[in-house]
Amino acid sequence: MEPQIFNFGKIDGVIIKPIEKYVDERGWLAELFRRDELDAQHFPVMSYVSQTQPGIARGPHEHVEQTDYFAFIGPSNFKVYLWDHRQDSVTNGIRMVFYLGEDKPGMVIIPPGVVHAYKNIGGKAGWVFNAPNRLFAGEGKKETVDEIRHEDDPSSPFQLD
Repeated sequence: MEPQIFNFGKIDGVIIKPIEKYVDERGWLAELFRRDELDAQHFPVMSYVSQTQPGIARGPHEHVEQTDYFAFIGPSNFKVYLWDHRQDSVTNGIRMVFYLGEDKPGMVIIPPGVVHAYKNIGGKAGWVFNAPNRLFAGEGKKETVDEIRHEDDPSSPFQLD
């Protein structure tokens, strides 16, 4: 079987929006998500925040059913990688790379079957907020985790530069 080649373009179903920081003398505030701005299929059922050290990547991996809702607001910058791996997608074989974080706060909704990774390209630890529409490991953490990991496969077509 020949390895899949990915071309750059826009991936169907991926939503990227800027996040506005409201700044005053106290600091800043940023709305990460609002129910009135989301399609019901993307409503979160849990949330978490992770910290990633400079130069470190998370992923690539994908989900079978889960949609991720990532928000990158700082205090570092991230390079985000997406590959449309969905066989029935009109954009199958498309790759996207973009930057979000302290210098360009934003959120991205990543549908199931879209392989994703991000790398902290800043000089300090950075935070990433996620509000997926599925519980990690299901109710009571008793189910199989909805995750297909690609980061340990050197022959994977999902390579970060």
